[in-house]
Amino acid sequence: MDPSRVHIPPMKDLTIANITPNTILINSQGPSQRLTYILERLVSHLHDFARETRLSTSEWRAGIDFLTAVGQICTPVRQEFILLSDILGLSLLVDSIDHPKPPGSTEGSVLGPFHSHEAADMQHGDAVSHDPQGEPCLVVCRVADVHGTPVPGVKVDVWETDSSGHYDVQYAERDGPDGRCVLRSDADGAFWFRAIKPVPYPIPHDGPVGQLLKQLHRHPYRPAHMHFMFEKEGWDHLITALYLRGDPYETSDAVFGVKQSLVVDLHPADEETSKRYGVEKGSLVLKHDFVLVTSEAARELRDERSREALAALGRKVKLLHGLPVPDVD
Repeated sequence: MDPSRVHIPPMKDLTIANITPNTILINSQGPSQRLTYILERLVSHLHDFARETRLSTSEWRAGIDFLTAVGQICTPVRQEFILLSDILGLSLLVDSIDHPKPPGSTEGSVLGPFHSHEAADMQHGDAVSHDPQGEPCLVVCRVADVHGTPVPGVKVDVWETDSSGHYDVQYAERDGPDGRCVLRSDADGAFWFRAIKPVPYPIPHDGPVGQLLKQLHRHPYRPAHMHFMFEKEGWDHLITALYLRGDPYETSDAVFGVKQSLVVDLHPADEETSKRYGVEKGSLVLKHDFVLVTSEAARELRDERSREALAALGRKVKLLHGLPVPDVD
């Protein structure tokens, strides 16, 4: 960028009283209306946070050091920033805003830091986990729309921990992906696979996020669950999970992922299920119907809720491609 072509408003003698509008002013010269709006609100809230807390220089330094440590511990298979977003409730908040769910549809949950793109494509009935210590669990599901019509051809991404509460990517010496797969719903919207009973586990707490939880007197545990992600053209992207009822951490999930509609029971396989799916009678079975929303319905609901929320805040904005930007007309 040629500095001579950029108009910089004169700024001198900046104080507590005028630093915020001046920072917003100099950040408002780019072509992206959305970026301008995001930076305006970020700077406003960030400056107000410093004013309201009377943030000290040493605390500012501690915050910088903390974020630096979060970045330094990140690897291709460990995303500490997602973990930080999770334990602050931001991940769930953003998903709820960006993917609103009408009544009767499956609610979303957090992605978590351990999803990967290494999962192999599998056929219905294949074994997702090869952990010999895990308790076998048959998972039988169906994907439909809000009217109950099956949705075929949906890409379903599944991942879970092993019986010790570790994901495959947490093992340095692993041979390949395990405890995860990609399936596609059939003509009836159905898909099924063999897994193991989910177990509760702690999120990684040997890094800065874990240290923060300790200072806050919060535990790092997640209730037993299994992750699911659904993708198909024309349908709203769904990231969710199913949680086992009665888990000791069901009501205190460290990353706020549990919703009542996502809490499920495991049942013993009856004789019909045993014969149909080739599993032992009495072994564990998880059955669940997922309900997807069309992209159009999700977009309309998102726009409606955005207008309502922004009007309640008194913000003079308009929606551009479904996202708020300053309304300067």
